[in-house]
Amino acid sequence: MNITILISSENHPINGTLTSWINRNSCNHQIQLVRSRNDLVGGDILFLISCGEVIDHDTRAKFKKTLVIHASDLPKGRGWSPHIWEILHGAKYLTVSLLQAEDKVDTGAIWKKVRIKIPETAVWQEINQLLFEKELALMDFAIENMPGITSYEQLDIKPSYWPKRRPEDSELDIHKSIDQQFNLLRISDNERYPAFFCKDGRKFKLTMEPMDE
Repeated sequence: MNITILISSENHPINGTLTSWINRNSCNHQIQLVRSRNDLVGGDILFLISCGEVIDHDTRAKFKKTLVIHASDLPKGRGWSPHIWEILHGAKYLTVSLLQAEDKVDTGAIWKKVRIKIPETAVWQEINQLLFEKELALMDFAIENMPGITSYEQLDIKPSYWPKRRPEDSELDIHKSIDQQFNLLRISDNERYPAFFCKDGRKFKLTMEPMDE
């Protein structure tokens, strides 16, 4: 099978996990990873993983299926970084959806959903590991079940949307306790979007990692 994966950022933490997945599956499939829709040639499956571009109909038509992996229980949680927003708002479980790409983002028919329990003290690296394992499992499911998959339309309920997270969304309030801001601390990517606070005109980075014995 001819498979293409489009992931926009070279710095996204899933890159290493995806590289391992590609190495494991390259003996059975022809797989390429690209960074831009301009690099898309065509094939059997196009996976959109943390893709920052909208892939138009003509580009999708180059592939038999174009599939998105989105970390929310669609149609709830459309938009950007849904798992980050949901944990920030107290979610103890995440749903990861495998769906068909359409012109309107995150609106396509669902192929499969999986649910993940997120430990209340898991930090961003651990959350990523749990999430990425399920994303790869959904990719395996798509490959194994294409073309005979039976998809279903998203529920006809009012969808919800998350905005794109910005670096300033990781700012801590120095007047609040660590406990009050623990979810913000644990979902802040120490490398790309670290938590920080400002005091007396200066900005300070604050990182957190487990020290379990």
